[in-house]
Amino acid sequence: MLILVLCVFVYVVRRSHLPCVTMPLLRDLRKKDDINAVYELKEKLGEGSFSEVRVAQHRCTQKLVAVKCIRKRALKGKEPMLENETAVLRRINHENIVSLEETFETPSKLYLVMTLLTGGELLDRILERGSYTEKDASRVIYQVLQAVKYLHQLGVVHRDLKPENLLYETPLEDSKIVISDFGLSKMEEQGALSTACGTPAYVAPELLQQKTYGKEVDLWAIGVITFILLCGYPPFYDDNDTQLYKLIIKAEYEFDSPYWDDISDSAKDLIVHLLQKDPAKRFNCDQALQHPWISGGAALDKNIHGSVSAQIQKNFAKSHWKRAFNATIIVRHLTKKTHSGEDDEGNHSTSIGEEMSHDCDYLSFVKIDVFQ
Repeated sequence: MLILVLCVFVYVVRRSHLPCVTMPLLRDLRKKDDINAVYELKEKLGEGSFSEVRVAQHRCTQKLVAVKCIRKRALKGKEPMLENETAVLRRINHENIVSLEETFETPSKLYLVMTLLTGGELLDRILERGSYTEKDASRVIYQVLQAVKYLHQLGVVHRDLKPENLLYETPLEDSKIVISDFGLSKMEEQGALSTACGTPAYVAPELLQQKTYGKEVDLWAIGVITFILLCGYPPFYDDNDTQLYKLIIKAEYEFDSPYWDDISDSAKDLIVHLLQKDPAKRFNCDQALQHPWISGGAALDKNIHGSVSAQIQKNFAKSHWKRAFNATIIVRHLTKKTHSGEDDEGNHSTSIGEEMSHDCDYLSFVKIDVFQ
């Protein structure tokens, strides 16, 4: 009995002198089984059929993160999608791409610890601005191109680039843009890509034609996004999906007046090279990054906020989007709670419930409907 007591005493003393260990780098990523020893799980951000996302706080560093909690039993038949997303995220370390910081696994659950993005969606931020110019749009597309170039160098094709997947890291005006949602991404080394996937308005012609395709589909999507950022509506639109696909396959679009009257010829030229029907003739990331509208100062400084925001509100109304929680509210609440020393979890849920809606099944800041 004395020996047992001494052993326990020595163990406790040693544990008490252990320093707090920071989160491992991506290249050292290993699955662990006790997330509660490292993080305090806090408010739920959103919930899907197979997973939920919660804010969590690192017990040593106090850093706030988003944790995707996946129920293994509910994933039956969807395992390849999960394996694909985590395999892609494990390979990525770029400032403009959402980061998988570590993983934990128990017999019943898998936990993915992700960057907590609090700045909101790209189009929302445009609406909130008082002024918006081609230069602002150019800076966004520059960051997206740099991130996608990095992905392509790794052999990763995103396959679902769209404004909803472009999020700001923080609410600050100079915040970086971050690409999220890798549920549909694919590594080229896994073989030729031929599966039709993505969001209809952003898919490339070769994908709709069920041909084999490659990283060029991401450049097409960037062309669509660039178009939207400059006028507030998509280049291809029709209430009938079949007609929409025909327009995309033919690459039929117009720079309609008056919406494009104040947009530079340089911006239009870049879009023409990105929305090129033949993927072999379409700009790659390097070519787009070298275009004058991106790197040569050709983007105009004229305020186009009025016309662009009016069209965004008309064509991308919140009633047409899946609703999203604003993670900024939760971060602000948790920061306030930490400073005040409150510890009652029940109060946390109540106060946050007073600040935001509870009818959300989608979280734009950390995508959780990949498995739905």
